[in-house]
Amino acid sequence: MAFKVGEKVVYPNHGVGVIESISQKVIGGSPEEFYTLRIESNSSVVLIPTANVNQVGLRKLCARKDLDQLFEILQGGNGHHISDWKDRYKVNLEKMKSGSIFEVAEVLKNLTHLSAQKSLSFREKKMLDRARQLVISEVATVKKWPLGRIEGMIDECLGCTTRVGET
Repeated sequence: MAFKVGEKVVYPNHGVGVIESISQKVIGGSPEEFYTLRIESNSSVVLIPTANVNQVGLRKLCARKDLDQLFEILQGGNGHHISDWKDRYKVNLEKMKSGSIFEVAEVLKNLTHLSAQKSLSFREKKMLDRARQLVISEVATVKKWPLGRIEGMIDECLGCTTRVGET
């Protein structure tokens, strides 16, 4: 998949970024082409070999028409819970790494509902915050709305009476 300079993309588990440049560098004696990606949430810069785009999961933003499906996932039931937190963490980590906004939304929903029932481990709390940030930032970028407005929508979909992550 080829991207253009200025295009907004999603880098799995890091969030929305902008392709700042496409450059060539000599690595191990042979030229390779790289995307320079600036992650919007923290302004970090990542170099991604264009040949590895599919392997790292770099993708276009979800389409506006996909947002209905995303909100359905967030609103649907109380989620599925694996009782052992280590097994649950492993499954959720794979979903986060997948780069799919729908998989990340499932993690957000499941951990949000679980956190209302019992205390999450430190790692799961961090994953919950990360999933929330990833979903909010992508939806806000797609809709071109402020983050605060999207936060409220997401919390409403999840049935939250208090902001996720607050204790």
